[in-house]
Amino acid sequence: MKSILMLAASVILGAQTANEQAIMRMAGAIQRQILLLPEYGVFDSLAFSFKGDTVILRGSASRPILKSSAENVTKKVEGVAKVENQIEVTPLSPMDDGIRLRTYIAIYGHPALQRFNPNRGTPLFMSRLQALTGITNNPPGGNHPVRIIVKNGNVTLEGVLPTAGDRTIAELQANGVSGVFNVTNNIQIEDKRRR
Repeated sequence: MKSILMLAASVILGAQTANEQAIMRMAGAIQRQILLLPEYGVFDSLAFSFKGDTVILRGSASRPILKSSAENVTKKVEGVAKVENQIEVTPLSPMDDGIRLRTYIAIYGHPALQRFNPNRGTPLFMSRLQALTGITNNPPGGNHPVRIIVKNGNVTLEGVLPTAGDRTIAELQANGVSGVFNVTNNIQIEDKRRR
């Protein structure tokens, strides 16, 4: 499954100049470093772009530590002179925490979407730690193709799925979750030509 860190890197594939090749290397290194962060989970969606040798970080983080961790690893990438951290930390609230849990179960528990659950089990199981601390503080591990961003009862779905049908099912499942005010579906469909 393709990485779901959505890159907004302003680079050209198949770069020809040395500068473009350097930017491509930096983009790959930044992407790898962010994906390796233990704080980066299913309830976060980050992107970045370049403005000269400055990297602009954007997106949503469900925990404040992810914002600073993403900035720290990006600063260490060779060629990065400066980092503008525009990552928004979504409000920490019990209501949003409950919506994250219910939306996760609704999407990754649906029979057609269970194959995308990297934990290969039913998402109905919650560890004791998750029950005590809330799912936001201890999110399910693994690379989830659908990112669930919750802010004040509003849900945004991010990521990449193979078919339009999968995308529609994820949106319908999120819309059926109690407590959700609105669902924005930004899930993209895989470009099978690039395989």
